[in-house]
Amino acid sequence: MTKEQILASITEIGIVPVVRTSSAEAAIQAIEAIYRGGIRAAEITMTVPGAIRALEKVADQFGGKITLGAGTVLDPETARACMLAGADFFVTPSLRLSTIEMAKRYSKVICPGALTPTEVLTAWEAGADFVKVFPCGNVGGAKYIKALKAPFPQIEMIPTGGVNLETAGDFLKAGAAAVAVGGELVDAGTIKDGRFDIIEERARQYLAAVMKARAEMRAAA
Repeated sequence: MTKEQILASITEIGIVPVVRTSSAEAAIQAIEAIYRGGIRAAEITMTVPGAIRALEKVADQFGGKITLGAGTVLDPETARACMLAGADFFVTPSLRLSTIEMAKRYSKVICPGALTPTEVLTAWEAGADFVKVFPCGNVGGAKYIKALKAPFPQIEMIPTGGVNLETAGDFLKAGAAAVAVGGELVDAGTIKDGRFDIIEERARQYLAAVMKARAEMRAAA
């Protein structure tokens, strides 16, 4: 996928599932369930044991049918390893300019983590494609995104933290380009019980929430 296709895909889908599991196998099964539920994007965090192997397997299995991300990427070396494993985009929990540079060098999509207005603008000026606003739920949720979008209407933001079925639509209406959702979609208990059908159903519900919010936004425009 080209960089433009990756960007368009994330924005169009409107939701990035964050897959943080206790094994590579569970991460792969969770992504299969997310895919069956209709979401064509997912992010595997580097905290998953064997995360690089999981990325490779998902990239092989789905080819270009899923927009695959690597999350919790702390440095440019990890970004490069994930790139070689087949990741299309990279998400960082904090702002590290060298990681943005690495992604830009290879025309990949980067979504660095930031929280304050200064960090958000610094990330964008350094070449971020999206800015992950984290932990968004702890500082006001959708209201915080709306406050940031007032001075920074040009910055594409993906809130992380505090996103659930009830709030996903509010974040989009506040101006978020997409939302990232973790434990509310893929949680340890459901995986432990092997109930991947529940994750599949949740994926459908999140897609429906995104579609509903966007329809309401169009009607209000």
